[in-house]
Amino acid sequence: MARLDPTSLQLFIAVVEEGTIAAAAEREHIAAAAVSKRISELEAYLRTQLLTRTNKGIEPTTAGFALLALARRALHELDEVSIQMQEYASGVRGHVRVFANISAITQFLPGEIKSFLAEYPQIQVNLEEKISTAVTKGVAENAADIGIFVMQPHGQQLEVFPYHEDRLVLITPVDHALASRESVSFADTLDYDYVGLHTGSTINLQLQNAAGESGKRVRFSIQVTSYDALCLMVNSGLGIGVLPEGVAKTYVKTLGLRALSLTDPWARRELKICVRTFDALPIAAKLLVNHLKQQ
Repeated sequence: MARLDPTSLQLFIAVVEEGTIAAAAEREHIAAAAVSKRISELEAYLRTQLLTRTNKGIEPTTAGFALLALARRALHELDEVSIQMQEYASGVRGHVRVFANISAITQFLPGEIKSFLAEYPQIQVNLEEKISTAVTKGVAENAADIGIFVMQPHGQQLEVFPYHEDRLVLITPVDHALASRESVSFADTLDYDYVGLHTGSTINLQLQNAAGESGKRVRFSIQVTSYDALCLMVNSGLGIGVLPEGVAKTYVKTLGLRALSLTDPWARRELKICVRTFDALPIAAKLLVNHLKQQ
């Protein structure tokens, strides 16, 4: 290898993300032997080991993690060259990658992105749902231009801006023992089974932390991957659940559930916008950040 090339960097990223050379080869539509050769040439050119092979697959070394971030950034810059030239040719003036947690996507972003695109119809917005920890990590690693997450310690070097507040509420079937109340403390709910969200979700972590502080634990009868599924499971009597008030309103009406205010201070949450560096954002991304900050 005479120099670094985009193909080798793309294949390296694929191997790290997929965990095996075979899976990376399938994803990139190339022979596994060719992927292995590219990785070996990359390690030889950089004179350092980038990957270690374990019985679980392939894991990056410390140098590999560093190259992963650099490679993503380099390929993004190359993509920007192509995208911006295509924008001039096609009339599209920008492309923005957004990672957001499910609370922002279900409560706020549909209307806000609609109004943004009405004002800037030549900008494309690519929105992906991620848990909050993945949002901040993705922005820090340049996998997204803008992130929206529930404020919590994240350990990333990011610029953060205010966005919205939301409030968590408890939902129950109409015939549940708690259903007659208007509000309840979280500690008073821990004798009942819960329907939880998937492992790693911010709400689940909040519930587990709050239960731990009271010396108890949350009894999850089942865990699901969406608010829709959570509400349907609660409606079926499999447990009670916690979700944002703005989301709960829809399901309370359609499924006949009860929503109770949680009196705990942590039930009020701050959603934030994050970027690596605002001044370094493409113009289209700056416009979207400013639009979201004004909502």
